Amino acid sequence: MLVWLSRLVRACINTRVGGSSDGEGDLGRTKMSRRSAPIKKNNKIRSKQPRLSKKVKFITTEIRCQEKSRGGLSYEVILAEPAPNVAVPKRPVTPGKNVSVEEIEQKLKAAEERRISLEAKKMADISNKLAKVEEATRKKDEITNEFITQTKEQLESKMELHVEKREAIISDMKEKLKIHAQEIEKTRETLEQQKANEQKAIEEKLKIAQSLRDENIKKMLDRLKEHERRAELVRQNKAQAQDLDGQQSPIASSG
Repeated sequence: MLVWLSRLVRACINTRVGGSSDGEGDLGRTKMSRRSAPIKKNNKIRSKQPRLSKKVKFITTEIRCQEKSRGGLSYEVILAEPAPNVAVPKRPVTPGKNVSVEEIEQKLKAAEERRISLEAKKMADISNKLAKVEEATRKKDEITNEFITQTKEQLESKMELHVEKREAIISDMKEKLKIHAQEIEKTRETLEQQKANEQKAIEEKLKIAQSLRDENIKKMLDRLKEHERRAELVRQNKAQAQDLDGQQSPIASSG
């Protein structure tokens, strides 16, 4: 029955959607049989079941369709005519009780006590919640302070280690610079000593060269003097020879 009803509703929806151009639903009555409903083909192998009677009762149904939005439909399926108005059985009225003022006061007092107990319970719950919140806040503050303290200690230790490393590096650089300066001073002293030795050697060479030059000049002067003396002797000898020749020539002419 439910399968037939679902097929009937699907066929009605397809008919309404295909036939309406403006998308608005309308009211109508449609009579369909079980054989006219669309049947899906199923290739699954089914077990044999006893066949039902071929007699099918036609049921008049009313389907109301109304479009709520584009592409969607809402519908109602009425399987039968509405039943006639049936009187709903009324609840019997209980006879009223005579309530005294004392009972009312007792009820009010009990209600007040219940209210007070509920308020006290609410206040206790609120106090517990506040205590939990305060405890959570305190724990959070403790964790935060502990984290801050640990972070500060770590940073301070890192800074101290960094300062120690920096001082060690600076001291190492100073020592290296001191050694370098000593090497430079030693090299300078060595160069100055070499320069002084070279200057002394040059001066000694200059002195030797000067003495040699003086000796050579003295020898050349002595040679020049000797040459002049010899030249003078030669001149004198020549003059004497000329004098002798002059004296001999008159004698020869006279003879």
